[in-house]
Amino acid sequence: MKLVVAITGLALCQVAMAGIKLSAADEAAAFKAAGFKQHGKQWKSCKDSGSSYVPGAIEQVVDLNGDGRPEVVITEGGTACYGDTGVGFNLVSQQADGSWKLMTNGIGLLMVQKTKGKDNWPDIVIGGPGFCFPIQRWNGSEYRVVGKEYEGKPCQR
Repeated sequence: MKLVVAITGLALCQVAMAGIKLSAADEAAAFKAAGFKQHGKQWKSCKDSGSSYVPGAIEQVVDLNGDGRPEVVITEGGTACYGDTGVGFNLVSQQADGSWKLMTNGIGLLMVQKTKGKDNWPDIVIGGPGFCFPIQRWNGSEYRVVGKEYEGKPCQR
């Protein structure tokens, strides 16, 4: 049941794309920065693509930090690589020179928050099964856990 919820959430999130359109070259560069390899028309980072596998997809393209360049959330699904959560995410950012950089990745669903860290980067919550999720904040060089929350309220676990 958890897998069905995670994959359904993944599919619904993929529909909610922002209005920014990437070129084919930028899409490929974003996937490569996230560690994906192209297999035919599919992008994969998970080596075990069993029956529950959902190939890599660009879930969202948006300027998260207000620098005028796009950030991309890439997701991939499957219990073989992502356990009970069933989904993984990668956040990549286009740099000033046009290259792409992996900002963070993990198992779960990335949820962007209104609060901000250094350089105007939004805090993120990593959701999944359970009731107390990590909040990560950009410190200028990486996203680090700064607390936990459930439904917008601090929690401990």
